Amino acid sequence: MIKKIYLIGNPNVGKSVVFSRLTGVHVISSNYPGTTVEISKGYLRIGDEKIEVVDLPGTYSLKPTSAAEEAAVSLLQEYKKNEIAVINILDATNLERNLLLTLQLIADGFPVIVCLNMCDEAGHKGVLIDTGKLEELLGVPVIPTCAVTGAGIKMLIDKIKDAAPVAREGFAGQERWTEIGAIVEKVQHLSHRHHTLREMLEDASVRPFTGLLMAAAVVYASFKAVRFVGESIINKITDPIFIELYQPVLEKITANLPEKGFWFHLLIGDLIGGKIDFKQSLGVLTTAPYIEFGMVLPYVISFYFILSLLEDIGYLPRLAILLDSIFHRLGLHGFAVIPVLLGFGCNVPGILATRALESKRERFIAATLISIGVPCIPLQAMIFGLLGRFGGFYVTGVYLVLFSIVLILGIILNRALTGYSPEFLLEIPSYRFPPVLTLLKKLYFRVKGFIVEAIPIVLLGVLFVNVLIYFRLFDAVTSVTAPLIHNLFGLPKESVVALVIGFIRKDVAVGMLMPLGLSAKQLFISSTLLAISFPCIATFVIIWKELGFKALVKATLIMGIISVIVGVLLNFAIL
Repeated sequence: MIKKIYLIGNPNVGKSVVFSRLTGVHVISSNYPGTTVEISKGYLRIGDEKIEVVDLPGTYSLKPTSAAEEAAVSLLQEYKKNEIAVINILDATNLERNLLLTLQLIADGFPVIVCLNMCDEAGHKGVLIDTGKLEELLGVPVIPTCAVTGAGIKMLIDKIKDAAPVAREGFAGQERWTEIGAIVEKVQHLSHRHHTLREMLEDASVRPFTGLLMAAAVVYASFKAVRFVGESIINKITDPIFIELYQPVLEKITANLPEKGFWFHLLIGDLIGGKIDFKQSLGVLTTAPYIEFGMVLPYVISFYFILSLLEDIGYLPRLAILLDSIFHRLGLHGFAVIPVLLGFGCNVPGILATRALESKRERFIAATLISIGVPCIPLQAMIFGLLGRFGGFYVTGVYLVLFSIVLILGIILNRALTGYSPEFLLEIPSYRFPPVLTLLKKLYFRVKGFIVEAIPIVLLGVLFVNVLIYFRLFDAVTSVTAPLIHNLFGLPKESVVALVIGFIRKDVAVGMLMPLGLSAKQLFISSTLLAISFPCIATFVIIWKELGFKALVKATLIMGIISVIVGVLLNFAIL
């Protein structure tokens, strides 16, 4: 009886997509003991049996040369070979390289099923593979699939019960490559064809000159699209809902509450001009839901949709390759662009994504730079709302300051921190247009995760602030820090409250700057300080969990020093 199914294959053969097709969306992720290598587990039901499916890290060989490959080989040895099934996923466009692992698995006596994935891509490239002949030569089932569309997955599941070890003489060294060459010659046929437009774009996107031009265009278009979609949702959906539907309900509910009373202040906040102002009232039922659902959620939806589109099309790996030389100067590899881009949505998943980086040194540098120099989408939404009315100069200025900090601080950390950053090998998949349903599913789970994480913190944060303000507990803090804040940063003492609240939730903190009547310069400085100073409490917890308490203390000290230096420079440099 099969107790476990292992998925194994070279990196970028579509293994994760096959895993998703077999197990659905409910996945358990955990680290292999003693490493940062992440293992995904799910379940597949075959008849009445519920069998665990394990997605092993990408590996080229059963002779490990990295932590990921060591974890993959170790996990394969957990069970007796007659109690497991091994699905070896191959890239049909690169058969020769992939067959090395296949022959090793068969020779070592594992019950193997070959999943020949990306058969559609192989056909587009003029690569024709005789799967029947390949099955005959290998002695194990060979199933052609296209995991993106689901083609062949049902046949793959049906064949799992047929997995069994086969008697086969092992080959070593050059003899094994000779055997691979003979197999490929018998089963693979190539036909001449000209490059398509898609293939020409693939080539252009990784070349230095054309690649940078394309990257600039893609990033610019992406952020324009995020802003356009976000603003459209706000203007046409969320604002009308809050003002025309929600506000009258609030006014009826609180009609009998005294305006100066505790409950009115807690639920509604302060009336602006005698009316509820969702941006400035700072009530649990006014500003708290409006910030998350009225101002932030539209940008979150648009950002994650664009990010998912770029991921599934296959552009992000090309961007990683393109930026690799730049990231090397920061002590990172080009793959770190993935955590950075996730950090623009929310710092928490961005820092979690640094698990893919192999050394703790890289992970610390990446997590620190994300925390300081990468504003999450809620914060960006509030910055656009605050500074947008003063023109693009101030909004652009915030991003230029953050970009400069990332470059300078990254270079300093790279030179100051000891340790070794191993080379990161990344293969580039072909461009493909993803199924709409897959995009929508990914968008749904990302937005759901944001809502679940954000709403409790925002409600508790606004509640906490309201209680402190009502009982004037912030007065002591502002009186002590006012001279420092005013003399160093040129900000009024009232802004201290917003800077402190930034620890709980940055978008709420930026929203608290609205009713203070600050000048464009003051708003620019305070927004920049909030972006580069202490991240929200959720990010702090994740840094502690992922990197340890010492790393959290070091990152916090760096944030504090950078905040003071930048705040002072901006105050005295801007007229």
